[in-house]
This record gives sequence, C-alpha cells and structure tokens, in this order.
Amino acid sequence: MEKGKSMAHNEAYLAKRQLKKGTAGWLLLAGLGVSYVISGDFAGWNFGIAQAGWGGFLIASILMGVMYMFLVLSLAEMSAAIPAAGGGYSFARHVMGPTGGYLTGLAILIEYALAPAAIVIFIGAATEQLLGIDGPIVYAAFYAVFIGIHVLGAGEALKTMMVISALAVFAIIATAVALIGDFNVANLFDIVPAQDVVGATSFLPLGWHGVWAALPFAMWLFLAVEGVPLAAEEAKNPAKDVPKGIIGAMVFLLFTAALVLFLLAGASGAQMMGESKVPLVDALNAVGSTKLATLVNVLALAGLIASFFSIIYGYSRLVFALSRAGYLPQFLSLTGTRKTPLWALIIPGVLGFFASLSGEGDLMLAMAVVGATISYALMSLSHILLRVKHPNMRRPYKTPGGIVTSGIALVLSLIALTGVYAFDPRAFNYTLVLYAIGALYFFAYSKNHLVAKTAEEEFAMIAQAEQELEHEL
Repeated sequence: MEKGKSMAHNEAYLAKRQLKKGTAGWLLLAGLGVSYVISGDFAGWNFGIAQAGWGGFLIASILMGVMYMFLVLSLAEMSAAIPAAGGGYSFARHVMGPTGGYLTGLAILIEYALAPAAIVIFIGAATEQLLGIDGPIVYAAFYAVFIGIHVLGAGEALKTMMVISALAVFAIIATAVALIGDFNVANLFDIVPAQDVVGATSFLPLGWHGVWAALPFAMWLFLAVEGVPLAAEEAKNPAKDVPKGIIGAMVFLLFTAALVLFLLAGASGAQMMGESKVPLVDALNAVGSTKLATLVNVLALAGLIASFFSIIYGYSRLVFALSRAGYLPQFLSLTGTRKTPLWALIIPGVLGFFASLSGEGDLMLAMAVVGATISYALMSLSHILLRVKHPNMRRPYKTPGGIVTSGIALVLSLIALTGVYAFDPRAFNYTLVLYAIGALYFFAYSKNHLVAKTAEEEFAMIAQAEQELEHEL
C-alpha cells in the first residue's frame, strides 16, 4: 500500500515537471552549441593578445582548443549513454553520487548564471554605441524579452536562436573574406618584447607567464559549448543527436576561432587587436572596409544576443534538473502547458539582472570561467569513472582514446583554472567563496531533501512518469 502511494506521488510530482520531447534534431543542437559561444568571436578573446602577444595567445588557444575538443568527445559519450536535462550534473551524479553531482552542477550553474549578466552589460555598451541608450533599462528589457521567448516553447526558442546565430556567423565570415587580402605575417609580431620578462622573444613578447594569463581569454572562443547536453531530454533522438550536435558545433567553432585569430591580427596588427574593444570593426576600418565595418558593428549585437539567448536556455534546463532532483527548491522545476520551466527561467534571470547592475562585466566573465573550469575537471573525471566503474554500460557513442582523452581534458582544465588566478586573483577568490556558500547550502539542507537517493532511482522515476504521460495521451 505504501509503495503504491509512493509511486502515485512520484508520478504526480514528475507530471508537473515534464519537458517537451522531440523538439530538437542534431542540427538545432549544433546551432545551440554555436550560439552559446559565438559572442566570444566578436570581443573579449583578443585581450589575450595583450597578455601574451600573438604567439603566446596562439599557444594558449591551441591548448584550450584541445581541452574543449577532448571534453566535448567525452561529453558526447556520456550524453548518449545518460540523456538527461542536467548534462554534466547528471553524468557526475551517476558515478560520484549526490555530492559529486551537486558540486558539478553548482560549478556549471555559476558559469551559466554569471555569463548572461556579463554579456548583457556588453549588449548595453553596444546599444549605447548604436542607439545612445544603456544601463538597467536595457538590461531589464533584454532579460524580459528573451526569457519571454523561451517561455513560449523550446522549439520556438531554438529556431529563433538559429536565425540570430546565422547573422553573427555571416558577420565573421564576411570579415574574414574582406581581410584575407591584407594578411601580413609581420603584423602578427608587432608587439615589442618586454625588457623585464625573462625569456621574452618576438614570438612570446611577454614570456610563458603571458601564455598562462591568456588561457581564460582563449577559453572565451569556446566557453559554454559544453551546454549542448542540457537539451538532451528535448532532443528527437538523444543517443544520436546530442553527440552529433556537440561535436559538429565544436568543429565549427574551431574554424571560426582560427579565422579571427589569424586574419584580424594579420591584417591590422597584434598591437591593435590586443587593445581593441571591437576587434572585427577595428580591423575592417584599419584596412579601409568602412561600410562593412558599420554592418559588422550592427551584427556584433546579434552575436552577443545569440549567446545571451542560448545561455538563458542552458541555465533554465540545469536549474530545472537540479530542482527536480531536490537539490534546489522544488518549485523551480515546475513546467507549464508549453512544457517549459517557467520559474527556472525567471528566478535566475532576476538574479542575473541584479548582478548586471554592478556594471563589472569583465569580473563576472572571469568568475564564470572559474566555475566553468571546475565543472570541466569534474565532468572529465566523471567520464573516467564511468569507464572504470561501468565498463559494460550501453554506449551508443564511444570517445576516441577513452580515458586518455578525458584525462588530458582534466589536466588542461586544472591548468586553465590557475590561469584565472594569474590574470585576476579577485575573480578567482570571489568565485571560490560563492562556490563554498553553494556547497554549504547542500550539506546543511538539500542533501536531506533529495527526491531520489540515487541517479538510477531518479532516472527510473522520470522514465516511468514519461510512460504514464504517453499512455494518457
């Protein structure tokens, strides 16, 4: 009798917490991955050249490109084997239990909650340049409009995101085509080597320490692509679509990263790129393509909006999964008639808006990177442990290189974490304090209020509720 009541309670609980299935194929998922990241090609990454010179930033970018590619290959395997909306949190909980799952999810949440707040500040700066308006009104308007689109439904949101991302990609490719004729290798090395830095050369004008400090900026070329598995429960065929989507997105982002890294500095000079707030626009103006520069300046806003829009989607699915499992307050996972997590969209959005009022976009961006690198280390470890503890698990996709691949991603993510400290100790320390507060909440309260004791129990409950819903329909 008690078991029957428990099953009925579980079904009723999860019936109010259902996402809409089958709204995203692999192409939409790849578009989501590109959209998460695309704003990073327009600004931010280039400050790494000021930290390390072009040669040093090239090394940093290669290291971070390898880290992200290997992480993506590891996530592709786990997302096919464990297709849940929690992404990295779900993978970690499966092998490291509730504590490991929460600590991974918390790190991802810090990244995904702070990144939109940073991006909306950059959006405000862009609207001021174009329209003469900036500040809290702009921040509130963008949060309200794009959260509203997400509330309408996942399919509508992802299709809107694809259109915005396409405009941003067009701007990058058009810029590359315009600059290729002005490329000059000498422009890459126009930063004079520092006299007081040991080992400084024309290739590494700020030495190896510069490479270390440039790692967070190199991450900006790929940051948040790991969020594709957060859409697993809304994919048409998660086992196939999520791996294809996240790998396809990463390959395309490597291509756009190479375009901006080589052609912008090669056409206008590394010195200029290291100091520019709008690198694509400044590079085009430097070679005389002023009309295209004006157009790209407008489309740069589309790039910022694309990442802002898609990361809102990402944080909502993560908060939904953490809430549904009981890690966060349970009302945050309630879904409406359109099967979208209303409160998981609104509450983090309100908190992000308040964070944006600080106006310190660079600080929040660096803090987001700290959260990201912690989560990368834990997700890479999850892949290793899944291979060791569950060697016979069904894996529709297998990571090339196995635990060697995820092991390299783990080491590089820890190195990248220290890179934030090299660049901005304040951001490093603030994030660790925030992380400690979040961990304290778990150990003091939510640890004892979980909906399911194990990941397997939670996934079984979800599957049962889905079957009941399909039967009713």
